[in-house]
Amino acid sequence: MLLANYSGKLLEVGLDEAGRGCLAGPVVAGAVVLPPDYFHPLLTDSKLLTAKQREQLREEICREALHWAVAEVSAPEIDAINILNASFLAMHRATDLLNISPEYLLVDGNRFTPYKEVPHACMVKGDSRFFHIAAASILAKTHRDEVMCALGAAFPHYKWEQNAGYPTKVHRKAIQEHGTTPYHRMTFKLLADPEQALVAETL
Repeated sequence: MLLANYSGKLLEVGLDEAGRGCLAGPVVAGAVVLPPDYFHPLLTDSKLLTAKQREQLREEICREALHWAVAEVSAPEIDAINILNASFLAMHRATDLLNISPEYLLVDGNRFTPYKEVPHACMVKGDSRFFHIAAASILAKTHRDEVMCALGAAFPHYKWEQNAGYPTKVHRKAIQEHGTTPYHRMTFKLLADPEQALVAETL
């Protein structure tokens, strides 16, 4: 069973991100503070849930969380500072948006750049161990999926509404045939042979 808290602090923030492995689009982070006695039988790592379950839980989290926020770091920013630092920056931005003074940060993963003077701990597979990290993963994932669906309407060749920018065969083939967009991460290996990439006109 997932746990509600790690540090014992009331304002303990769960942090997680979505979209690190994508070829296009932003990396998105969620930050969530849940009530200290929070419990939900379905809430877990967003990757283990269906899209319908994630949407249902998103509504639940936004309604029941004491505080929550979502923040993005764009593809050009990712290219400038690398995806690891961009993931940390997204988490920092999400924490900034909470408009509280966090007492503790619990971060999914094994590395993190300290946020101000706030103590933190990293938790490998934290989104399947703690409710607030799982909640952050769901907010990040659902927000990012919405962003990619909207971008997919403008750039239909890449099928982002289906693959969310991940390196599927369809996505890579579209890059090869139609080039890249301003939303592609140019420092990522977009094709098996990067020299085949073209730059598409901006719509």
